[in-house]
Amino acid sequence: MAESTTKLPVKTEKKSASSAPAPWAPLDSLRREVDRLFDSFGVSFPSGFGRHALSFDLPWPRQAAWEISPAVDVAESEKEYEITAELPGLTDKDIEVKLSNGNLVIKGEKKEEKEEKGKDFYLSERRFGSFVRTFATPPGVESGKIEASFSNGVLTVKLPKTAEAIKNETKIAVKAA
Repeated sequence: MAESTTKLPVKTEKKSASSAPAPWAPLDSLRREVDRLFDSFGVSFPSGFGRHALSFDLPWPRQAAWEISPAVDVAESEKEYEITAELPGLTDKDIEVKLSNGNLVIKGEKKEEKEEKGKDFYLSERRFGSFVRTFATPPGVESGKIEASFSNGVLTVKLPKTAEAIKNETKIAVKAA
């Protein structure tokens, strides 16, 4: 059985100062969940604790995005970095890979519609999901030679190192004390 591999284009965007990705804040999510739990029991904290009077929270957008964000493997070899992501059910047309402001951005989106008609029923379902993963590109990557390929539901992005970055690596011997 022959494997088919599709090369994906890697888009490059110009740098802009205002489009830095928002940092992931796991403790903020925990704080909101604890606040929501206490709010559901009617318990509120005195001024200075808990939520600010003007803050409000819609937890579902962040939770939905987090649950469907694919796990990735990042590996480094002597000549390149490699990012691998399992994206079952997606095709190469559902995936976008781009270099933006020194970050490698991987986006994916899937839309699915299902419609069944029978004698006594009509079923219509729609599903939609998307994700974005952003990685800071390390120094010494040849941005013009980044390659992305997609085969059997697995995305592989290769970021080759510059000759200077390869040459500048020095192995340090570890001595027993």
